Amino acid sequence: MMKYPTYKKVLFCTDFSEGSDYAFQFAFGIAKRDKGLLYILHVIPDNPYQKYAETYMTKEDLGKKQKDIEKGVNNQYEEHYVKKMENGTKFRIVTKSGREAEEIIKFSKNEKVDIIVMGTHGRTGIEHVFLGSVAEKVIRRSPFPVFIIPTRKVLERS
Repeated sequence: MMKYPTYKKVLFCTDFSEGSDYAFQFAFGIAKRDKGLLYILHVIPDNPYQKYAETYMTKEDLGKKQKDIEKGVNNQYEEHYVKKMENGTKFRIVTKSGREAEEIIKFSKNEKVDIIVMGTHGRTGIEHVFLGSVAEKVIRRSPFPVFIIPTRKVLERS
C-alpha cells in the first residue's frame, strides 16, 4: 500500500480575492489533516510610483500610508481567514513587500515548506498577457510542490 506524503508546513498565498478565499479551503484542509503549520502569506506589491510619491510626500506621510496599508492587510487576514479557522489550528500570518512571485519563492525556501497552495484569477487572452500570472511564475521557479486552485468561475465555465 502506498503512503501519501504529509505536509507539515503548508504555505497559503493570498491576495484576498474570491479565488484566494476558495483556495484557502484546500490549504486549511491539508494543514488540518496533516496536523501541520499553515503559513498565510500576503505580498504587498511594490509601488511602481514610489519615487514619484517620494518627491511629493514627506517620509512621515509615506510611513503613515504604509502603516495604514499594513493595518488594512491585518484586518483582511482576520476577516477572510483567522475567524474561520477552528481552535487548535497552528498558523502564522506573514506579510511581505516586493514582487509577489519572488517573495513567495524566497519565503518558501527560507521556511522549507512542504507545499504551496494558491488560487488563480482565471485570466485568459490579452488580460493574461498584460497582467501575467503570479501562480505561473511560482510554478516555474518553485522547488516545492505547488497546488493551484482555479476560481469557481473557471470551474463553472467548464
